[in-house]
Amino acid sequence: MHLQGAWRLINARRPRCIALCECNAPTLFRQPLRNGSPSRSGCAYRVYVPEGVLVMNPVIFELGPFSLHWYGVFIVGGAVLAAWVSSLYARRAGENPDHIWNLLAWTLIAGIIGARLYHVFSSPADGLGWAYYREHPEDIFNFWNGGFRGLGIYGGLAGGILAVAIYSWRNRLNPVRYLDFIAPNVLIAQAIGRLGNFANQELYGPPTNLPWAFHINPAYPCQVPDGAPLYPQVCGMPNLTEETLNWYASHGFHPTFFYEALWNLALFGILTLIYWRLGDRLRRGDGVLLYFIAYPLGRFWVEMFRPDAWRIGSLATAQWIALGCILVSVALLILRHRNWSWRDHPGETLFAPRPPEPPVQAETASAAG
Repeated sequence: MHLQGAWRLINARRPRCIALCECNAPTLFRQPLRNGSPSRSGCAYRVYVPEGVLVMNPVIFELGPFSLHWYGVFIVGGAVLAAWVSSLYARRAGENPDHIWNLLAWTLIAGIIGARLYHVFSSPADGLGWAYYREHPEDIFNFWNGGFRGLGIYGGLAGGILAVAIYSWRNRLNPVRYLDFIAPNVLIAQAIGRLGNFANQELYGPPTNLPWAFHINPAYPCQVPDGAPLYPQVCGMPNLTEETLNWYASHGFHPTFFYEALWNLALFGILTLIYWRLGDRLRRGDGVLLYFIAYPLGRFWVEMFRPDAWRIGSLATAQWIALGCILVSVALLILRHRNWSWRDHPGETLFAPRPPEPPVQAETASAAG
C-alpha cells in the first residue's frame, strides 16, 4: 500500500520544478527536460508556483490497481451524515429509522450511477464528452482509475429518487414521505461532497484577483472547456505545454464549488429550521418541492461563473434544468395549497404519524356437531 501525502504547501521563493508524478499526472508527462536526459526529480516542466499555495493530493492511498480518492470519501461521508439527520425526522414521524439506513446504500449506488450517466450523455461532443465515451465505453464507469469524477448532480438526484421509489414499493412505504425526510439533508451531503472538487482541482470558474481566489496545482490542471476533469490516459493533451502550466500557476480562479457549498449549507440551515418549527404545518411532499426550488436557484447563479459549461443557446444545460425544476415545483406548491389547510387535514402533514393498520381478523372455524 502506498500512502499519498494528502496536503502539500508549496513555498516557492525561487522557480521550482514540480514532479508531475507526485501529483498523479499521466506518464505521458514523465519525459526529459532537455537533451534527452531526465531531471534529477523526474520533472517534465519547470513551473513557477505562487508562494503559499495549498495543494491537496486527490488520492489518499493506493493498493495495487485500487486507489482511494478524497472525492469518494467526501461523498460517502456526506451521505452518512445526511442519513443520520433523515433518521431523526423518520423517528419524529413515528416511522422506523432503519428504513433510512437501508435506503442509504440504495440511494448512494443509484445516485452515483445516475450522476455518471448524466455526465456522460450531457457533456459536449468535444473534449471528454459523449464522443469520447462512445469510443471508450469501458471508461463510463471507470471509478477505480478516475475516482468519483465526472458526476452530474441532477442525474444523481434522479437516480436517488428512483431508488427511494423502488425501495418504498418493495416495503409498502409511502415514497413521498421518505423523500421528505431525506430532501433537506441532501444539501449537507452536497456541501461536503463539493470538497471533493477542491481535492480534484476541478469545477472552478474564470480567473479572478479576489482575495478568495482558488489557486490550483499547476501540475494538475486537468479541466478542459467542457468543465470535466480528464482521466490520466487523456490528460496529457498537446496544448498542455510549459506555457500553459505557468499560466495556471500565475492565476487564481473563482472557486465555484465553494460558492455552491456555502449556498447548500445556508439552505440546509434554513430548511432544517423550517422542518423543526413548521413541520406540522407542511403538507406531505412540500419538503421535496422546497428543495427543488431552493437548490436550483443557487445552482443557476453558480453556473454564471462556469464559462466552460455546455450551453444550449445563451444558458448552460444545468441552468435550463434549474429553471424547469423551479417553475414546476413552484406551480405544484401553489396548486397543492390552494384548497388545503393543515388544520383541516392534520393527517396529511409532513410529520403526521402513520395511521394504524386495521387489525387482521383471524378466521375461526366452528366445530360441527
